[in-house]
Amino acid sequence: MLRRTPSFDADHFNGWIFDLDNTIYPAESGLFDQVSTRMTAFIQDQFNLDREGAFTLQKGLFHRYGTTARGLMEEHRMDPHDFLTYVHDIDLSSVTPDRELDDALTRLPGKKVIFTNGTTAHASRILKAFGIDHHFEYCYDIIEAQHRPKPDPVIYDELLERAGLDAKRAVMIEDMAVNLKPAADRGITTIWLDHRLDWGKPEMAAPHIDYIARDLKSFFKSLANPLDE
Repeated sequence: MLRRTPSFDADHFNGWIFDLDNTIYPAESGLFDQVSTRMTAFIQDQFNLDREGAFTLQKGLFHRYGTTARGLMEEHRMDPHDFLTYVHDIDLSSVTPDRELDDALTRLPGKKVIFTNGTTAHASRILKAFGIDHHFEYCYDIIEAQHRPKPDPVIYDELLERAGLDAKRAVMIEDMAVNLKPAADRGITTIWLDHRLDWGKPEMAAPHIDYIARDLKSFFKSLANPLDE
C-alpha cells in the first residue's frame, strides 16, 4: 500500500465505509461490466438507438450527473426504478464465498457500512454471494440519498449521521478518486483503490487521498504485512 501519510493503524479506527462496485469486488471480475452492458441495452430499448448511440448517451449522462440514472431523471424525466432494477439484474453464478475476504473483514475493528451509488438490493446480492453480508450493519444507497450520487457533499454528512460514525475515526475505501474528496474534507481517512482503469483516475495525485492500494485484498494484506507494498 502506497502511503501519503506516515502510518496506518487499523486499531485507531472504529468505522469503515466501503464503496460497493469495483471495491468489494475487483474491477477485473467483470461484474460491473455486466451492469454497464445492461445500462446500454436499457437505453437502446428506451430511445430506439443503436448500441453505439446508446453507449454515448449513457456515458454522457454519467459524466454530467454522476450516475446514468440521475441523468435520465434530469434530462428525460424518467423514473429510475425500472432502470435500476434492470441494470442490477446481473449473473452472479460465478461468484463464490470468499473466505480470505471474510477473514480480513472479521479482523477490522468497529462498524462496517456500504456507501454506494447503486441500490441496497444490489449490494445485498453482491455481499451475500461473497459470503460477507454479515459484516455490514448499514447500507446508504442511491435511493436513501434521493438519487443524489457521490460526490455530492450533503450525502456524506447524512451517511455519517445515520450510521453513527465519527469522521475522525472513520476510513473510506473507494475506487473513484473524486468520490474521496468530500470524505477527506470531513476528516475521514481515505483509501483509493487504483484498479488502473482510466475512468477511476482523474484525481489520482490529489492530496485528499491518504493511501493507495491495488484492490481491497491488497489493502488488507498490507495491514498484515506493512512492508510488502
